This record gives sequence, C-alpha cells and structure tokens, in this order.
Amino acid sequence: MITKSIPSLLTVGNLFLGIAAIILVFNEKPETAAMMVIIAMLLDGVDGRVARALNAQSEFGKELDSLSDVISFGVAPAFIMYVVAFQELNPTIAWIITALFPICGALRLARFNVIPGKPGYFIGLPIPAAGGVLSTLALFQDDIAVSVLLASTLVLSLLMVSTIKYPNFKKIGISKGAIWAIPFVVALAIFLGIQFPDQLSKIIFVPMLLYALYGLKKNVDGRMKKRVRKRRGKDVQDENVQSETIA
Repeated sequence: MITKSIPSLLTVGNLFLGIAAIILVFNEKPETAAMMVIIAMLLDGVDGRVARALNAQSEFGKELDSLSDVISFGVAPAFIMYVVAFQELNPTIAWIITALFPICGALRLARFNVIPGKPGYFIGLPIPAAGGVLSTLALFQDDIAVSVLLASTLVLSLLMVSTIKYPNFKKIGISKGAIWAIPFVVALAIFLGIQFPDQLSKIIFVPMLLYALYGLKKNVDGRMKKRVRKRRGKDVQDENVQSETIA
C-alpha cells in the first residue's frame, strides 16, 4: 500500500513546492521561488516513471498530477513574473497577461487528458516547460525590457494551447532498482537550489528556452516544406496541362 502511494507523494511534493514558490515570491525571494518551480519540475518528471515502474498508475494519480501542475507551473510562475516585473504596469494589462498564463496552462492540461497525443510527442508546449521558462525568465527583469517580458509571457501562453509538436521525454522509463536513488537526487537538488538559487535558475533557463524554441523551429520548417511540396505539385500540374494543350 505504501509503495503504491509513492508516485502520489511525489506529486504532492510537486504541489507543495508550487505553493512554497508563491509564498516565497511574495516575501521578496524570487530566486528561491524560481528554484522551487525547477525542483517541482524534477518531481513532475519522475512521478510518472515511478508509477510505471511500480505498476501504480491510476486515474486518481493522473488527475492529481494535472491539478498540481496548474498550481506549480501555471499559477506560481505567473505570480513570480507579476511580482517581479508587472506590478508597476497598468493593472488591467498586468492582470490579464498574468491570468492568461495559468488559464492557457489549464486548457492545455484538459486537452492533454481527453485527447490522445501523437506517439513520442506532446501537442503544445508542456506546462512544466512553460512554467520553468517563465519563472526563470523573471530573474532577468533588470536586463530585459518589461515589454519583452509581457510579450514572452503571452507567447508562452499561446504555445501551450497551440498544435505545435514537442518531443516527449516522459516515456523514458526508470527501473525499480533506481527508485531508491530518487529521494537523494531530490534532496541534492533542494540543497543546491537553496544554496545557489540565482545561479542555478539562470543556468537552467537556457536549455528550457531552447526546448520551447525547438518546437517553433520544427513547426516553421514543417510549414515551409509543405509549402514547397505544394508549389512543386502545382508546377507539375501546370506543366501537364500545358503539355495536353500543345498536344
């Protein structure tokens, strides 16, 4: 019974860290708040793998995971960005952009739960990745214009509800023998996060941003290839019509 509860405990830990991130940012500790989101991503990345390794998958765990993700990767990153960068803006604009992010995250999770995605891919930017990018992006508020931060928040929101395909790394399994190491890995991540919240958060921002941009690039490349094939097909069709006319 206890073994079967391990995946849900990891998910609850994810939720706890999301709530902690909200509390921390309102206590003027945005770096630590962002680090809590990053560590929550770690827990979110292993809970499903642990569930599969222990054969403890359930609908309850699936719903709990989605509800936790809305808080940890939707509400918490939005509040981090709002507190750090948007409080001095027009309240209407700041509130709408801030609210839009978790709303789009919730819509993306709802779609994910009811519509099967393509094998090996997510449809739309996963909310943990979007939340990780947003919460760490907020740490650059002194170096990036507020208008860019607003636009970035809007783009991340739209990417979550888009139909752009992103690689799914969650299908990579974990053996039962490796489960014992997870508490130590999480504890190490928490220790490093508390000791070096600013540096680690900014370093982790880079690969997450590349992941978000990867989907955009693949989508643009795919559209360009379709347009080229369509144009070539039209050219061939025009040539055939001209040949028939001459004949």
